[in-house]
Amino acid sequence: MLKSFYKKASDIRYDRLLYTIVAVFCVLGLRLFYLQVVEGAHYRELADGNRIRTQILQATRGIMYDRNGDILVSSRPVYIVSYTPQPGGMPAEMQARLATLLAMTPEEIQKKIAEHGNFFGAVQLKADIGQDTVARLEEYRDVFPGIAIEVQPLRYYPYGDLAAHVVGYVGEAGPGETKEDGEPFLPGIPVGRAGLEGYYDSVLQGTPGGRRVEVDATGRTVKTVEAEPTVQGHNIRLTLDIPLQRATEEAILDKVNELMLNNVWPTGVAAVAMDPNTGAILAMASWPDFNPNSFALGISEQEWRSLNENPLRPFDNRTLTGTYPPGSLFKAITGTAALEAKVITPQEIIYDTGKHWLIDKRNAGGEAYGPINFETAMAKSANVYFYELGNRLGIDRIEETARAFGLGQKTGIDLYGEVEGLVAGEAYKRQVFDDDWYLGETFDAAIGQSFHLATPLQMAEVFSEIANGGTRYRPYLVSRIDNRDGSPYRIHTPEVTGRLTVSKQVLDTVRHGLLAVTRPGGTAGHLFAGYPLAVAGKTATSETGVGRDHAWFAAYAPFDKPQIVVVVIVEHAGYGIESAAPIAKQMLDAYFRIGATTQKG
Repeated sequence: MLKSFYKKASDIRYDRLLYTIVAVFCVLGLRLFYLQVVEGAHYRELADGNRIRTQILQATRGIMYDRNGDILVSSRPVYIVSYTPQPGGMPAEMQARLATLLAMTPEEIQKKIAEHGNFFGAVQLKADIGQDTVARLEEYRDVFPGIAIEVQPLRYYPYGDLAAHVVGYVGEAGPGETKEDGEPFLPGIPVGRAGLEGYYDSVLQGTPGGRRVEVDATGRTVKTVEAEPTVQGHNIRLTLDIPLQRATEEAILDKVNELMLNNVWPTGVAAVAMDPNTGAILAMASWPDFNPNSFALGISEQEWRSLNENPLRPFDNRTLTGTYPPGSLFKAITGTAALEAKVITPQEIIYDTGKHWLIDKRNAGGEAYGPINFETAMAKSANVYFYELGNRLGIDRIEETARAFGLGQKTGIDLYGEVEGLVAGEAYKRQVFDDDWYLGETFDAAIGQSFHLATPLQMAEVFSEIANGGTRYRPYLVSRIDNRDGSPYRIHTPEVTGRLTVSKQVLDTVRHGLLAVTRPGGTAGHLFAGYPLAVAGKTATSETGVGRDHAWFAAYAPFDKPQIVVVVIVEHAGYGIESAAPIAKQMLDAYFRIGATTQKG
């Protein structure tokens, strides 16, 4: 009986032990099932995260060629130092040593890592490091876990600041920055910020690639797990002519230096050259400017501040963002309106005593030209004559003709930032100032003052219309976009945006008046004395109300078969013939190779 009792107790303990063991294995099995099946993907991702790294490969941006096929903007391969964030972050000691090697500060490194946030992939710390730095980083790789050296394309502007406002610049995409379609940019990818780089960014950008690599404990790549190749951006061919562009910018700098030596301090210069028969921009320059290579490398805060806070606004492309009273350039518009409205004939004589007989408004410098007709008045830029044309026309017809030429609206050039300008008129004054219009303001408007404001590009359009017989073309900078195999992807065809309803006889009269400007007795006659081509032009000095007047000059050549229109403005530099016309003449010299062994056209 006792033996039976002990046996029964032993069986109970055995059963309990067995149940306990089974329960433990069940719990372990369930936990294993949960970890491997339910949460398996998550933990595999964590495990891979310790050994698999995703690297973004930058696509090579498209090349920009000038009209002659010469490279204006390209990319070059450079060494890039990147950092893949490690558990626990980058130790302070490592930051200090790395900063010394890369000629950076620890704070700059911290900022780049912080801006990267939690995004996958590596943080680009510095581009275009030298061979010596590469060798030292490789030598001390074990003490720099997560640091990698890669070869990636860097945007390169071989001519430095040449045509900087046209080509623009690139900068790294920032956190949360998106494309036009709302899709976010990959951090670190270069994005067009201004000029053609910005306007055609989606074309030039290309498609980034990537690869997943296996790394060891120090971050060294062991092998590539998978890779997706990059796709290079489209190449684009510009209308710019590099020799003409260079000659334009050199002429600007020469004139600015000359003026400063004579204690004249211009605050800005803009020059544009355009084909009047198509709208193609042959040269476009704005001073002061900047070097876009600084942005490709990652501009320092100090350099950025020096540019951004510069009162001369070096980022402004004055050819399409600067608005100025057109001054006597506008007399070509007033003259067109008066001849077309038949309020005057080309042969009618107006006696110029130096001031108008209705209102005491005078010629520049107190000149009195006596009996003059249309051609002489244009050649001499006689204010009194054009005051009288304004008196006969009235402000409404002046405004209507100015708008017919395209003033008061954007030209539509393929660049961001263009402004509309302003055409003076009664409606504008009433709306803005709630005041009546006066005859004296019509006089001012007739000679390009009053409320008129125009960009140099708009005035290039005006003189192109006069030169080509009345057709307004949309200005453009890109003539062709190539497929990646070199075949045409898109070819630009000249686009007509307006036509003047003015007779050929009227335009011929205006053209001969402009030709007289560069002939003996004209305001630019001495500058073009003996010139091998017939040039039509117009000097202008527009009042600013503050400081010196602005200096203008516009011209086209050859007179009988125009190939090029040039417009130049020098801010606060006085007379157009002294400050702006010499720049324009050097542009014509360069285009037609005057002074060289051969002549163009």
